[in-house]
Amino acid sequence: MPDGNKTTVTHFVLLGFVTSPALQIVLFMVFLLLYSMVLLGNIGLMVLIRTSPQLHTPMYFFLSNLSLVDLCYCTVIVPKMLVNFLAMKKGISYAGCGLQFYFFCTFADTESFILATMAYDRYVAICNPLLYTSVMSQRVRLTLVMFSYLGGTLSALVHTCFAFRLSFCGPNVINHFFCDLPLLLKLSCSDTSLNELLLYTYGSSVEIMSSIIIVISYILIVASVLKMHSAAARRKTFSTCASHLTSVIIYEGTLLFIYSRPSSWYSPTSDKYISVFYTIIVPVLNPLIYSLRNKDVKDALWRSIDTKVFAH
Repeated sequence: MPDGNKTTVTHFVLLGFVTSPALQIVLFMVFLLLYSMVLLGNIGLMVLIRTSPQLHTPMYFFLSNLSLVDLCYCTVIVPKMLVNFLAMKKGISYAGCGLQFYFFCTFADTESFILATMAYDRYVAICNPLLYTSVMSQRVRLTLVMFSYLGGTLSALVHTCFAFRLSFCGPNVINHFFCDLPLLLKLSCSDTSLNELLLYTYGSSVEIMSSIIIVISYILIVASVLKMHSAAARRKTFSTCASHLTSVIIYEGTLLFIYSRPSSWYSPTSDKYISVFYTIIVPVLNPLIYSLRNKDVKDALWRSIDTKVFAH
């Protein structure tokens, strides 16, 4: 396209969920409630892990970081979405769009790495219990978490830098509730073949690599558990993995579905609703999954409540 015919896009319009004004208010209340649950659940779980000595173990250290990441990437998206439900002009600045996508990508990919790290932690705990304390030392835990954040940051830098070097020549309406990469590429008047290649190779490899680590860890876990002679021991061991597996299936499944397909398969309307699962529903569910299905967390919670009640 000739340079003289190009116009500079200074902002984007986030179409969100196009409904009647009355339904916009209802959706605002629903998502405000969900976001409140994200804040309460994840902050509450982090505080509980921090203040309960019995939860100062590698597994709960990784879980507290999972809660932090859930809280962060949900906060990158939901407050702006809530504002847009009530606003007449549902816009986001060019720079704001870039920052929103960068931080979303950072925390979303970090979560994938942390889920893989948690799977490895469960493998060591179940398959090599005598070596667990030495293998999962504080230094190793901090290193694994540091590399999870570093991996997410590098992935976000690559995608953001390559996406926002593109030209946007006029169309600026994003049929989504946040600045997502596939839809930004559709608005560009530049050649996006390199961006699509990065998305399908480098971007998908983050999820695929994390999924491979998780699958291998659980294959080894299942093989080890099946060797146990006690049915009660097998049930107890599987129950400790059930919460993590539930999170993995919901989160990794939706991410792989959204980002590992050819661009011709994208359906903005349906993908928008699917995105609600990993951006909002997963951060709501994770604290519930890990607390309701975890005896240690429930015991720590009741002990904390009893302490505060009897202290008064």
